[in-house]
Amino acid sequence: MTRQYLIVDADDTLWENNIYFEKAFDDFFEYLGHSHLSAQEVRDMLDDIEVANARIHGYGSLNFGRNLRQCYQRLAERDVCEEDLRTVMSFAERILEQPMEVIEGVPETLEYLSKRHDLTLFTKGHPEEQKLKIDRSGLGIYFGHTAIVKEKDAAAYRNLAMERGMDPARAWMIGNSPKSDINPALEAGLNAVFVPHERTWTLERQEIRKGKGELRIVERFTDLRREF
Repeated sequence: MTRQYLIVDADDTLWENNIYFEKAFDDFFEYLGHSHLSAQEVRDMLDDIEVANARIHGYGSLNFGRNLRQCYQRLAERDVCEEDLRTVMSFAERILEQPMEVIEGVPETLEYLSKRHDLTLFTKGHPEEQKLKIDRSGLGIYFGHTAIVKEKDAAAYRNLAMERGMDPARAWMIGNSPKSDINPALEAGLNAVFVPHERTWTLERQEIRKGKGELRIVERFTDLRREF
């Protein structure tokens, strides 16, 4: 096979990530103890806050803590004190303390692909937090280049392809998020491989749209060995 440019997402593609944010939300909802709002209603409020703040502050556990704090301040049915806010923030801070859970088969698949193709790790979020996860995962050795951006939109993909000298016809974005991985890559003229994850963050879910590039769908990351 002709050597390809494989651009690989990190969170929930290479390792588990959103499950820890979901656990933090569950702890937050229990602590909030609202008299009549359901978990979904509180989650909807938090989603609105996250959408607004992501444009300014980006992503990551620290920014998630800020979002939880704002949500608590809006919804708390008691006087808000500093101790409450510290407790709420701690739910997000604990995310960084969770074990690094690399998804089954990922290391072996990356090792196989790295010998045949050019691999780039492309992720969004807080730079230092993402670098820490990459280091803890031990997967950085398989990538010739790593890029961490504030947002993964079509412009980000075009810039990455231009900076790395990628031929779009031989460039593939591989990831679990229609919003950040698949749709913007296809819009930018790259190809894409969708690797579904059942716990993908709600705000990263979209209908997959047709684009200029080719779309492939696999069941799991290890299936990439058959594709490339």
